[in-house]
Amino acid sequence: MNTNTPAHPHVPRIALVGDRSPHVRSHVRVPVLLDALAERDGIALDAYWIPSVDAGAPGAVEGFDAVWVLPGSPYASEAGVLAAIRTAREDGIPFLGTCAGFQHALIEYARDVCGLERAAHAENDPTADAHDLLIAPLACSLVGHEGVVRVTPGSLAEKALGAERTTERYHCDYGPDSRHLDTLRAHGLRFTGADEEGGIRIAELPSHPFFLATLFQPELAGDGTVPHPLVRALAVAATTHART
Repeated sequence: MNTNTPAHPHVPRIALVGDRSPHVRSHVRVPVLLDALAERDGIALDAYWIPSVDAGAPGAVEGFDAVWVLPGSPYASEAGVLAAIRTAREDGIPFLGTCAGFQHALIEYARDVCGLERAAHAENDPTADAHDLLIAPLACSLVGHEGVVRVTPGSLAEKALGAERTTERYHCDYGPDSRHLDTLRAHGLRFTGADEEGGIRIAELPSHPFFLATLFQPELAGDGTVPHPLVRALAVAATTHART
């Protein structure tokens, strides 16, 4: 064995957490995006779909270079999704949560970091006490909606986007209830993107190498042949993680 031959970094492995379905546009779009990342940006990712039930198994996403929690709620296992998010957060694995992934990233942070153990998602627990709702029905549905998001200068999101203003697509009926957001802020989570009415649309964790969650769905931008900057940023972060 030639010990002088440098070791080549492995192809970054990304865990796609969600209950894959041909009826969820985001799920159909992901393979197109992965091909585009390889062809246009020279970033090859080795992708593995992990159903929400399997995501709750010990070590399910350990060893991956990125975790992307995709839309498609209600998930078969809320607990599985929350476990995957917690592992990515605690182990410093690059993380992206979109739509329901954003919602559950806030739930995980509220419960496991902020001590809000009863923090609830109205879709998962429609009988939850209103005071415990962290994710509540939106006053106006965002299904099929497109809107402007204003981004905090100097944030991870702004650096990835290269802009302080972006127009994004949504497909959701639920979003964060404002009553608990100050508690999440006090424990280190930053809200770095909002719509023109001030509704929270982006969250990130500055203490983490790459932890980003968006209520909008960057995977639906365009026709998928040009990856959204946030998807590309996750791929770059995964590549960096694979080298460490």
